Amino acid sequence: MPDDADSPSGARTLPTIIGRGAPGTLPGGTGTPDQDTIMPTDRAPEGGGDIRVELPPMGYELGELIGKGGMGEVVAAHDLRIGRDVAIKRMRSPHPNAGQVARFLREARIQARLDHPAIVPVYELGTDDDGKPFFTMKRLAGTTLAERLAARAPLPLLLRAFVDVCLAVELAHSRGVVHRDLKPANIMLGDYGEVYVLDWGVARVLADASAPAQTDIETLDGGTASGMLLGTPGYMAPEQIQGLEVVPATDVYALGSILFEILTMQPLHPRGEGALGSTLTAPQQSPAKRIAGLVPPELDAACHDAVAESPAERPTARALADRVQRYLDGDRDLERRRALAAEQLVAARAAFDSRDAKARETAVRHASRALALDPDSEEAAGVVSALVFEPPAEMPPALQAALDEDERAFQRVRLKRVMFAYAALLATWIVIPFFEVIDWSFVFIFSGLVAVAAANTYRTLRTGRHDVLTSFAINMLMIVAFSRVGSPFILTPTLIASGVLTFSSVRQISDRPWLLVSWVTLTVMAPIVLEWLHVIPASWTIHGGRIEIVSQVFALRGTPEVIGLTLVNLVFQLVVCWSALGNSRARWDSARSQLILAWHLKQMLPEGPRPWPAPKRRA
Repeated sequence: MPDDADSPSGARTLPTIIGRGAPGTLPGGTGTPDQDTIMPTDRAPEGGGDIRVELPPMGYELGELIGKGGMGEVVAAHDLRIGRDVAIKRMRSPHPNAGQVARFLREARIQARLDHPAIVPVYELGTDDDGKPFFTMKRLAGTTLAERLAARAPLPLLLRAFVDVCLAVELAHSRGVVHRDLKPANIMLGDYGEVYVLDWGVARVLADASAPAQTDIETLDGGTASGMLLGTPGYMAPEQIQGLEVVPATDVYALGSILFEILTMQPLHPRGEGALGSTLTAPQQSPAKRIAGLVPPELDAACHDAVAESPAERPTARALADRVQRYLDGDRDLERRRALAAEQLVAARAAFDSRDAKARETAVRHASRALALDPDSEEAAGVVSALVFEPPAEMPPALQAALDEDERAFQRVRLKRVMFAYAALLATWIVIPFFEVIDWSFVFIFSGLVAVAAANTYRTLRTGRHDVLTSFAINMLMIVAFSRVGSPFILTPTLIASGVLTFSSVRQISDRPWLLVSWVTLTVMAPIVLEWLHVIPASWTIHGGRIEIVSQVFALRGTPEVIGLTLVNLVFQLVVCWSALGNSRARWDSARSQLILAWHLKQMLPEGPRPWPAPKRRA
């Protein structure tokens, strides 16, 4: 930037400091741009007299371009007289018109009169060699609020910065200045916690009726261009779009739009041309409705009030800052939260009383919100307890789907055990060499039925569809065939017990106990009845008060047969034991997990009575 002292127009005389000669006064001399430090002397010049001090001439060493807008640009610079880094805003147009110059000068003067920590201070207003104005400001380092929002910065950090912005805007309003273009891109967050409100170029001085009315509108890509309106669509208040009187409440609407974006990480109105229509048709929206359940109610209410359609219904910038600050301080509006909790409880009760299974989900959602709004509410805790710990009479579809998936997972584990059990049954035939086989047809029939049962189990495992009647029939035939080995009273009951353990863990059967009772009855009685009707040979007789067992498959003559029967009996009992333990362990693990979950949920609820009784099951 050229030195203003050398400028042909607007040249200035360098300031001087005059003082009486005395110890500690500054020595005289002529400064140069490289001589920016003047050291004091310990004694006055001989003879005393006045001392004249000349400082280096005003001048700036220009650096890189920081940014640019529709009419001006900001460059980094170094103040050669003071020795500090500054930012210079100057006009971009080589031949600006009178209106543009007037607006540029107004921006500098407005910004200079707003002495607030969140408003960039103006150091000097001057002209360059061509007579075009420029002004110097504090040089900032940081990122814009828009960039912080894009990076999803923590909510408390953004809210603290927002409070500072509101207070800076309130100061401007107290001085009769309306910014008119507040938006995240015009808010700078410094590297050391500083917050600055930028770009006062379109500000309106309410007391200055003669101020020229400029016509600028934000372009779709974020720049500023000439148009019919002034401001940025999406942050402009309805009255600003309609060309009505601009008042401090106009800035408050923009602040509410910024707060909406902080709370939801979404713009209040769509970007681009659609923002104008959205602002006029739906100016007032609730952040909590945009992202349900994720916005603190006091912040939701503050934002909702700030974007009211009528300027008279909006709070002041200070009042908005105070409401956000109370939230940050933890001084929340308890009565408001309790009122909201009561509304949620009413909705929860209404949903619970509905016979619609889907209403259960709604009831749980409203009850949990009520407890979140008022954590000490015993009534809310009672509602949550009743809904969480008491199963519904009619399962909601989503819950039923989850239960079905859990059941399928358990059945997959169970069916793998059944496959192993069938394999164990086939493996028992390794003891056949211990026996003299009388009728090989029974051996093949039984082995074939076991193979068919295993195949049916594998099909169920693959498809997930359990044909109960087919499984009942195959297993009953298999047990009837096995009864030929040692009658219905030897080893056969073990197979029946194993079947009971297997079938009782199937939900289709456990929900209909009569099915399993009927199967057990038929399976126990079938071989006895068939022998009584002489359909199959008798395998037992009674003589002299004793039951004599006659195997229709093996000739039982001595020790080898006893060893074989003992091994088969041991294998059968171990398979039953293994199956029972596996099913019990799976169910216990599931129940234990539910108990642990229930215990932790109870710890989240406040202690005390549960005023709302547990729901009764509906028939």
